[in-house]
Amino acid sequence: MIKELIIAMRPKQWYKNLVIFIGIVFSLKLLDLNLWVDAIAAFAVFCVISGCLYIINDIIDVDKDKNHPKKRNRPIASGKLKTRDAWISAIILIIVAFGVSYLINIWFLASAVTFFLLILIYSLFLKQLAIVDMMVISVGFVIRAIAGCAAVGVLVSPWLIICAFLLALFLAIGKRRHELVVLGKNAGNHRKILDGYSTEMLDQMMNITTSALIMSYSIYTFFTGKIYIMVTIPFAFYGLFRYIYMVHAENFGGEPEMLFKDKGMLLSMILWAVLVIVILYGSSISRFLGVF
Repeated sequence: MIKELIIAMRPKQWYKNLVIFIGIVFSLKLLDLNLWVDAIAAFAVFCVISGCLYIINDIIDVDKDKNHPKKRNRPIASGKLKTRDAWISAIILIIVAFGVSYLINIWFLASAVTFFLLILIYSLFLKQLAIVDMMVISVGFVIRAIAGCAAVGVLVSPWLIICAFLLALFLAIGKRRHELVVLGKNAGNHRKILDGYSTEMLDQMMNITTSALIMSYSIYTFFTGKIYIMVTIPFAFYGLFRYIYMVHAENFGGEPEMLFKDKGMLLSMILWAVLVIVILYGSSISRFLGVF
């Protein structure tokens, strides 16, 4: 049962909670080891909460999943994990997660509860509404970023919120477009909400979102207090353009985690991350190494 429960919580999707660490990185608190305890605890809490939400979503969609060629193999749809056991496990884990959230601090608890309720409402109702579904997913990433800031007690940058929202929306649009292209005329039969979209509409939305994201990130780099952070702009832009290329030329975009399997995308992300760390923490790292 434990094995099936873990599978139902979809640990492969937990990488999305890495957004939690954005706050500690860009607030220049990365080398404060005391804050890492709360940051890691916050990440673990959101992994548990998101895992429980996947379980609840599978319980809600169990009848549909039984008729789906891939989803019918999921633990709950296949019957390997009983619905009753799934409910009990999810409730217990959620209570534990909220308890740990309270121990971190009350603001983090508020963020965790808000995230849980938002995604729960999404699973029950909002995922059936075109455009709203992508907006809610994007807001979910914003809440993760805010929760990460709350956990370590740093101020939330408005530009951080905007960039997190736009990036999540950008990826969500790419995913919807991929689903439309792959499923073709039968898209609505697999997911009713896809009837509310068209590739032309999604292309326009992606163009608008890309422009807004480019502008927002560029402006954000001007206000970090580290002028050389602007050096990361070309790498960030390349990542966006590479994703757009993959969506249009290679019909890519189904699962964002596939980004890590594209060499060009992976290289740009690694270079961007290394540059950010070196620029923001170069002097601190030099002083730290100087001790030895």
